[in-house]
Amino acid sequence: MISIPLYLTAAHECSYLDDQSAQSVFVHPSCALTSDLYAQLIEQGFRRSGDEVYRPQCAQCSACIPVRLAVEHFKPNRRQKRCLIKNSQITVEVKPAIFEQAHYELYIRYQMIRHGSGDMAKASPEEYLGFLGSTWCDTLFVEFSIDNELAGVAVVDQFENALSAVYTFFDPKFASASLGVYAVLWQIEQARCMKKEFLYLGYWIKACQKMSYKSDYQPLQVLVGGQWIDER
Repeated sequence: MISIPLYLTAAHECSYLDDQSAQSVFVHPSCALTSDLYAQLIEQGFRRSGDEVYRPQCAQCSACIPVRLAVEHFKPNRRQKRCLIKNSQITVEVKPAIFEQAHYELYIRYQMIRHGSGDMAKASPEEYLGFLGSTWCDTLFVEFSIDNELAGVAVVDQFENALSAVYTFFDPKFASASLGVYAVLWQIEQARCMKKEFLYLGYWIKACQKMSYKSDYQPLQVLVGGQWIDER
């Protein structure tokens, strides 16, 4: 792989673990990113936020562990099977990653309930698309509808041998449908149908409840010391 210019951020409060500071390395803006180049970076534990690509690099903490799922070997557990049965009537439409007012309004409703005190709940349309979309990545917006009503959207990046789960948001009134779980299960099956090898799930943080759920999807692989190994 070509040499990639990086820069290290200043320490700031960690978003996931109390009383911890955090730092990240970002790909420098001078680097012309492409989907193919990002496919190589994601294998090394990087993730994107909009057009920015980063990896946690904290001086005294290594809790953020990149994880991916080998989709061909995945078998849903009992809870996941119940989720699939419960949502068997969901309709799915795959769309390009462009702005739609209905998606934006759903995103704001989701943020108001889940993260009402945060800046994301006040995101403008430009900030919303700047966070989830990308000018260079091959990204899809996947709509999940219940009874002909938009219930959730999953943002998915696609590569030659993998999909990457970027973000999922849903209407709080459909919280009982477990759409976050369903979205991951749909992406696993989609990756399998497309003959992809992996679904990247971002960072797994064992001590953080909202990130630890990723170990529910097996066989999970973790990136440790530059090598992908089985989590169990």
